[in-house]
Amino acid sequence: MIGNQREFFERLDFWVTFLAMKKVTRKAPRAPRSYPLTPYLRLMRNLLFSLLYLLGTSLPAQSLRIMTYNLRLPVESDGTNYWNNRRPLVASLIGYHQPDLIGVQEAFRRQLDEITTDHPEYAWFGVCRNDGSTTPDPDGEFSAILYRKDRFDKLDGSTFWLSPEPEQAGSKGWDAAFPRIVTWARLRDKVSGGEFYMFNTHFDHMGDTARLESAKLILRKIKAIAGGAPVVLTGDFNSRNDSAPYQWITHGDKDLVLKDAMYTSQVPHHGPVGTFSGSFTLPGVGDNRIDFIFTTDRVRVLRHAILSDSWDGRLPSDHLPVMVEVEVR
Repeated sequence: MIGNQREFFERLDFWVTFLAMKKVTRKAPRAPRSYPLTPYLRLMRNLLFSLLYLLGTSLPAQSLRIMTYNLRLPVESDGTNYWNNRRPLVASLIGYHQPDLIGVQEAFRRQLDEITTDHPEYAWFGVCRNDGSTTPDPDGEFSAILYRKDRFDKLDGSTFWLSPEPEQAGSKGWDAAFPRIVTWARLRDKVSGGEFYMFNTHFDHMGDTARLESAKLILRKIKAIAGGAPVVLTGDFNSRNDSAPYQWITHGDKDLVLKDAMYTSQVPHHGPVGTFSGSFTLPGVGDNRIDFIFTTDRVRVLRHAILSDSWDGRLPSDHLPVMVEVEVR
């Protein structure tokens, strides 16, 4: 029984005993079960406890908000859209929507530090794709996972490279233009006590072969690392939903079923269809959906949205964040 349920039923047992004894003694017991019960009162207490136990175990799980967000790396040539000017917008978006977990792409170490300065309730986990370090010099891209410290314990985690040598830091795979990575974490929810895995990635933007082989590799790795545990996969896949990599992720392995959260959401999708604008402005996103959240069957998707928050048509990034509300079972 998970921790918060155990505490609930311990308190319930005390109060059922208290109410039962009050009818007989008119006095509150000093401690749980400190007074003898008649057979009738004992039977009544046990029946009530059993009934409320069954009701309690059917209570819905605590939901989580999970976001995937390509932040756009800090490039001075972006001019007015340089990171320094976009940072307050990203901070505001995160603060308003309050995701419990965020899988980020193109995040430099300085961006991770500044986001957690703006929102100290988060910690982050990951390494730079170029050298596998947390303090790259020069700075470089992370596919890090940010998690709310008051909600999760990080139990395990690592990063592997999307290449024929996934454990080789900085390795570049197939026809990819750059090294590409997957960062994963095993997390325990402090509210429910449940454990699950989150995988976050950024596929190559140039190599067709690299994207397909990356999809194959990521499924093999998820099976090896997570087994049958609940899994959430987030990322910028640089692939549309009619592409070979997308089809492989959703249909490529009969033993590992990953589903697009947009289509499994209990509530119809909210927001635009596309996630990539390339222009930092609205309108202009279109239907180019390349950022996804996938889940296994043990993750129930309640809501799915692509967030188009903007300031006078100006976006915080050239990608729109995708966010889901889920229950992990």
